[in-house]
Amino acid sequence: MSGGGLLVAGTTSDAGKSVVTAGICRWLVRQGVKVAPFKAQNMSLNSFVTREGAEIGRAQAMQAQACRIEPTALMNPVLLKPGSDRTSQVVLMGKPVGEMSARGYHGGRQEALLGTVLDCLAELRGTYDAVICEGAGSPAEINLRRTDIVNMGIARNAGLPVLVVGDIDRGGVFASFFGTVALLSPEDQAFVAGFLVNKFRGDVSLLEPGLEMLHGLTGRRTYGVLPFQHGLGIDEEDGLRISLRGTVRESNTAPPVGEDVLRVAVCAIPLMSNFTDVDALAAEPGVVVRFVDRPEELADADLVVIPGTRGTVKALEWLRERGLADALVRRAAEQRPTLGICGGFQILGEHIEDEVESRQGAVEGLGVLPLRVRFAREKTLTRPVGEALGEPVEGYEIHHGVAQLTGGEAFLDGCRVGQTWGTHWHGSLESDGFRRAFLREVATAAGRRFVPAPDTSFAALREEQLDRLGDLIEQHADTDALWRLIESGAPQGLPFIPPGAPA
Repeated sequence: MSGGGLLVAGTTSDAGKSVVTAGICRWLVRQGVKVAPFKAQNMSLNSFVTREGAEIGRAQAMQAQACRIEPTALMNPVLLKPGSDRTSQVVLMGKPVGEMSARGYHGGRQEALLGTVLDCLAELRGTYDAVICEGAGSPAEINLRRTDIVNMGIARNAGLPVLVVGDIDRGGVFASFFGTVALLSPEDQAFVAGFLVNKFRGDVSLLEPGLEMLHGLTGRRTYGVLPFQHGLGIDEEDGLRISLRGTVRESNTAPPVGEDVLRVAVCAIPLMSNFTDVDALAAEPGVVVRFVDRPEELADADLVVIPGTRGTVKALEWLRERGLADALVRRAAEQRPTLGICGGFQILGEHIEDEVESRQGAVEGLGVLPLRVRFAREKTLTRPVGEALGEPVEGYEIHHGVAQLTGGEAFLDGCRVGQTWGTHWHGSLESDGFRRAFLREVATAAGRRFVPAPDTSFAALREEQLDRLGDLIEQHADTDALWRLIESGAPQGLPFIPPGAPA
């Protein structure tokens, strides 16, 4: 017998689908329910490597953690990794299968993947009591409905009730809820059970008349009103949408332990991937992390991080155009700390040979680290463990570039020269002892009286965040009604709201 299920859709991208899905998962697992997450198709530059060596969206890995289970490729069978505004790498069941234009993908390839997606969902539902699915964008994208495999396409085929999340902080949430339903076909509308309001500030009693009117207009109830809370943006999906202007990475942390803070500047390079690597830095009391895109913003930084990217050569060109490349080379000469991760590591090298990602052939790097990089067609997907700075370290690797080191001091899989460090390992800073040792080195080199907190546990902080998401659902949603949806499906006899989907 198949387990229950629910599809969490949204009125827009960034409405809160990922965190609501994680919150429902954490609430259920605390009730003793065996639950798994699922997202049929994900477009994201933030990805993760499962223990079997499959690449999936980081949001699904985070949701699996909310369920207290290991993530697998079944939970995100299709991952699209943008390489430009029009093309993406298609990752199927955790392995890249090629680059494709948006027109080519929506023109036939997407529909062909529906069977694979439904098989994965069926396997999960056969194993777990409940599967909480996340949609993508909006289910009312009428131009994409014919080929949809992630919103109403999967809801209809798998018989899933749909909960539509709206971000009231943006405004227009009632129109968004009503319009989302009214642009769906009668057959699709029958699966839309109701709504969930996200990021509400203020007195809920002032909102309730509107929710009653919405119920009268659509025949669908609102299953909860979640209050606005800071610091819940864990493992966002899309590095493309992050603001380039002074975005500060938030974390709820204690005051600094030492006399000084450490300022970390993250270069907001194009096609930035796995920028969640710096979350562990932001979790440290006294570490201030911000994203920057101008050379003068590096001047007061104690540490500069060049993060991963899906476009190493494009990012290198961008750094040169903006004057950041020269600033980074000066930092290295002045022995001021810089850390390159994955694509950022490759950028710091001497030479790049790329016939795969950019297809630009031979390109000179910044020449700060002694390495040469050749892009291979096969992608490296591993979960390495090791030791650095006298501390155990775990990480994960996702890259086409193969590094040939010609010198420097060993550092994880990469190298260190002076105060410039480089590695392909994502996630290494989540290893608490290593992170503290690294920050002590940075503070000494920067001349800061910064002291890492002795007891910061990134894993414990992540668990606290997931519990906060579970608390949001438990305290502010009608959990009895949610469970009935998951167990029994959408209510029968939901009214049709005209005009419906255009022909």
